[in-house]
Amino acid sequence: MSKVIPKRVLEDIRFRSDIVDVIGSYFNLQKAGSAFKATCPFHKEKTPSFHINPQRQIFHCFGCGKGGDVFRFVMEYEGVDFIGAIKLLAHRAGVRIEIEEGDEAGDSDKAALYKLHADVAALYQKKLLEENPSSIPKQYLLKRDLSQETVEQFQIGYAPDQWDFLINWAKETKHGNDLLEKAGLIVRRDKTSTGDDYYDRFRNRLMFPITDEQGRVIGFSGRCLDDKEKTAKYINSPETLLFKKSRILYALDKARRFIVESREAIICEGQIDVIRCHQAGFKAAVASQGTAFTEEHVRILKRYADSVVIVFDTDKAGQDATIRTVTEFMDAGMAVRAGILPEKEDPDSFIRKKGAEGFKAVIDQAVSAVVYQIRVLSKREDAKSEIGAMRISKAVLQTISHSPNAVQRAKLIQETAERLNLPATALQDELRFLLRNTRPQITAGTTGKETSAPAKEQPKEEINLCEHMGNITDHPEIGELVRKYLPTKMIQDPTCRSFIEICLESAATGRTIQDVISDKEDKSGEMQNFAARVIMTPTKITGTETSHSEAVKDIILYIWRRKLEHERTEIAKQPDSKNEERRRQITYDLKSLRKWDDGAPIIDLELSS
Repeated sequence: MSKVIPKRVLEDIRFRSDIVDVIGSYFNLQKAGSAFKATCPFHKEKTPSFHINPQRQIFHCFGCGKGGDVFRFVMEYEGVDFIGAIKLLAHRAGVRIEIEEGDEAGDSDKAALYKLHADVAALYQKKLLEENPSSIPKQYLLKRDLSQETVEQFQIGYAPDQWDFLINWAKETKHGNDLLEKAGLIVRRDKTSTGDDYYDRFRNRLMFPITDEQGRVIGFSGRCLDDKEKTAKYINSPETLLFKKSRILYALDKARRFIVESREAIICEGQIDVIRCHQAGFKAAVASQGTAFTEEHVRILKRYADSVVIVFDTDKAGQDATIRTVTEFMDAGMAVRAGILPEKEDPDSFIRKKGAEGFKAVIDQAVSAVVYQIRVLSKREDAKSEIGAMRISKAVLQTISHSPNAVQRAKLIQETAERLNLPATALQDELRFLLRNTRPQITAGTTGKETSAPAKEQPKEEINLCEHMGNITDHPEIGELVRKYLPTKMIQDPTCRSFIEICLESAATGRTIQDVISDKEDKSGEMQNFAARVIMTPTKITGTETSHSEAVKDIILYIWRRKLEHERTEIAKQPDSKNEERRRQITYDLKSLRKWDDGAPIIDLELSS
């Protein structure tokens, strides 16, 4: 068996290597809406055509055609192979490279775990819906004023007060206990035992499925429904092959579109706070998953936002958590504000009392990080005394020192000086002693290469289909349409055909398109370039098309018409009675293949014949 770098290590390196940060360490980037652009390092140009998409974590030059993920960029820019790029990025990210025996079991385990989590989420929700209106879980939802629409949107469910509810379900549905144990859904009674003596991890709890950025269920958080019971209020799934709590933000799959639009995220402490925000219309709200905000959480959010508003609980723990979280975001160069709620309130309770308008005022009137910190510390120290002013200013300067941006530091220094009635110059002098070293950078190399744009002409409709398929994560229904109605052998262009097959594999396995491409040993980088181009090109929805699905249906109809027209032409070259009958049938079918409702049955017949 060959030696390989484990996929989990590659995923860790990719996760820690934000493409904007990596490319930005080589040359200056310009902000362009939610993306970035620059003059291309791979060919001479005056107008920037090199674009970076932080949400997709890919780059593409519309001038020379170069494109791909962060590994491909380092390969091209540094002139190294894939292993060389891995080593450079691993060193930059502080990741230790491990070598293991090759093993394909991980991918199949992931696919099985994704399906299991989806099935269990549906089971828990079904159980909740079956409960009597007077039952404890239904009464809890009523008390919390969570609508049925919200319950369905967040897939809220109920794990009954049974030790073997899930175990019995697994027996009926032929799910093995080993898979449930890998998912953290059941626990072995005796950890030293090798038998099948298990019990359900979640019992008598309201269940909140935890989803990844693509909306796939990867874990659960269970809220205890008996406040008298001596147990943790919330229990989360343990870390598994799918669930890494330091990399998961609750509701990001639902919030990311709204975050991109506003370029600002609302950060809450818990799931109920986030759900309440979404129900009230504040759909850019997310929360960490049972842990403090980490560098990884910030790295994820930075792909979508420039700034955040932190709205944590108002107790001392919440205040301290706010200040700690502020520094994480400032380390990443993001703007941070803090929303101030009345004492003993959290977003959930406040919105229920004051409504959406009241919470909007909290967001609109959110203060800067230093104003919030001074406000908090002034209640703990006498800001008018010499020692009090020294302690507060030292703590605030520690916070400001986290910012890598000179303009942000200057603005925060000015605010601090005004609030504490101190000279800004004195604060600047103190700050100089606190500023940390700048982050490490990869040594930039030069390629000195001229690359010409690919000249190969590809069928327009097939390119359009690829552009839509690049959105398969957000629109899985288009994958189902292609899988059911369009055999990939009908795609004439080999690059388009390969890309569509990669997209279908991505949808089936739950892996990203870039991950699937990486496994294809695309040494030339052709597929990386092509994928980046079609993904970053805005998809065109024209004419009577109203959605990606409608556009894909039109393309499928076109490709079938193309196939049948070619067949009719070939038949005409060899006339006989049988061919004439087929020719007439094709002529009739071609008329039906102008509209989906008429054409879909024709496609079904063609595929079954």
